[in-house]
Amino acid sequence: MFPKFKAGAVIAAAGTGERFGEKKQFKLLGRRPLLFHTLTPFLGCSDIAEIVVVVPKENLESVSRELASYTSAKPVKTVSGGARRQDSVLNGCRALSDDVEIIAVHDAARPFVTSELISATVSGCNEVEGCIAALPSKDTVKQVAENNIQQTLDRSTIWLAQTPQTFHREILINALQQDMDATDEASLVEAIGGNVAITQGFAGNFKITTNEDWQLAEGIIANNG
Repeated sequence: MFPKFKAGAVIAAAGTGERFGEKKQFKLLGRRPLLFHTLTPFLGCSDIAEIVVVVPKENLESVSRELASYTSAKPVKTVSGGARRQDSVLNGCRALSDDVEIIAVHDAARPFVTSELISATVSGCNEVEGCIAALPSKDTVKQVAENNIQQTLDRSTIWLAQTPQTFHREILINALQQDMDATDEASLVEAIGGNVAITQGFAGNFKITTNEDWQLAEGIIANNG
């Protein structure tokens, strides 16, 4: 029987929305902002003891007020982001209680995550430094340079990273402080020698990046009533 670590969550919602055209995390998806859809599975996950939401500095006061009125049995804090994603996530990690030993990092733009998937990444940290949600590639993968194929990669070894990405606190904070840029937390933990496992995610846990993604999300919300 493995020991049960206290786990907290950091919701990365500090993006400026440059690619999307606006701060999508605050845009209404159905009747509620996208951020609140994403937050709900974490509030309902028994393995998550507390949550920190990281938002742009200029939105900190308004989001804090909104979250204060959001009924929850577990603590939900709001902090401002930094210059880069890892700076924002680091701010979130430092705002969690000192006794939180496992930290699940999740994109605010993935509103259809489930409590079960969150718990699976937490459980995956029992024997390794981290565990992330990921999907096996269904497509043939080409490595390309200057529009020319360099090689065809073995599809059976290719997985597409999602979030949550969940790690032991000490190694995650150490990784986030490294002087390097990365597109996800796992890359940083890998770079300092951390062993990161995967648990299978699902296609519905997609990240809203484009307007087409938004339309898909609206359709899902409408169909779910």
